[in-house]
Amino acid sequence: MAVANNNAVTPPNISYMTVSLTVDRERWSAHVHRTLERIRTVATPIPVVKGNGYGFGRHDLAAIAARESDTLCVGTIHELTGLPDSVTPVVLTPSLRGPEPRAVLTVGNESHLAPLSGSGQRVIVKLSSSMHRYGGQIALLEQALEHKLDVLGVAIHLPLVASDDDRVTEVSTLVEKLPASTPVWLSHIDPSLINRLPATHSYLLRVGTELWHGDRDSLHLTADVLDVRPVSAGQPAGYRQHQATHDGHLIMVGAGTAHGVQPLADGRSPFHFNQRRIDMFESPHMHTTMLFIASDIEPPKIGDDVDLQRPLTQTSVDEVIWK
Repeated sequence: MAVANNNAVTPPNISYMTVSLTVDRERWSAHVHRTLERIRTVATPIPVVKGNGYGFGRHDLAAIAARESDTLCVGTIHELTGLPDSVTPVVLTPSLRGPEPRAVLTVGNESHLAPLSGSGQRVIVKLSSSMHRYGGQIALLEQALEHKLDVLGVAIHLPLVASDDDRVTEVSTLVEKLPASTPVWLSHIDPSLINRLPATHSYLLRVGTELWHGDRDSLHLTADVLDVRPVSAGQPAGYRQHQATHDGHLIMVGAGTAHGVQPLADGRSPFHFNQRRIDMFESPHMHTTMLFIASDIEPPKIGDDVDLQRPLTQTSVDEVIWK
């Protein structure tokens, strides 16, 4: 039977949050407002809140977005739960299910129309673009009307790598084939290019990454150091019992595959401490990554945090700290 150690001392200032996103509230909020105001001069901005909520948490970010817009975009029909009652959600990914009375759905193929036929469902018709992902031809717009759907406009999804001239040309070519005054929902186009598009239509600009992550210096992703222990050269450790190449310290941080943490694309560690990259002793596993620091370098202490270099859209954050 285990006996509690009543003499155990908890080190001061320890955070038990493991992976944390710290946000400079004033700076981040100023960027969000500037971005929306810039778009409003030429188009209607529609905030996007999908996936993991860009690292902020989808429900929390939706509440923030609802203060800025009465419409927001979500990724799938499974992301409709928990949204503020004040917003109209637009689902970006087509679904093969039936109507969603509260939402605006996206249709990009004739097969997407059949489950909605006759329902009066509000929809946006996605047009085929150089993305070649979802989208139909102009005829899909008429087919949606024949199925007695409430068509609110068309959507054009552009690739990330196109030039500005290519974006303007592609959108203009598609828009010129549309009935006059059909609202056009766009993504991945800078607001400065909207005035170069045909003035016969109104434009709504979906904005996510630039809105929420556009000022990276206002965001700081870290992981807590939960344990530190010395290791000798040749000593095996970890799941795979790799041997330490030098004397040093093993650093256990509370971030692993459960958080989406992986080595960088080139195999390097995503962790830094005191502006120095810390090598991984072995690959991340679930909620912990084991790091290694040689003995000639001062290791972090239990309760310190290390910087984590990860895309926020691919990271599960345990806590968002607003400062």
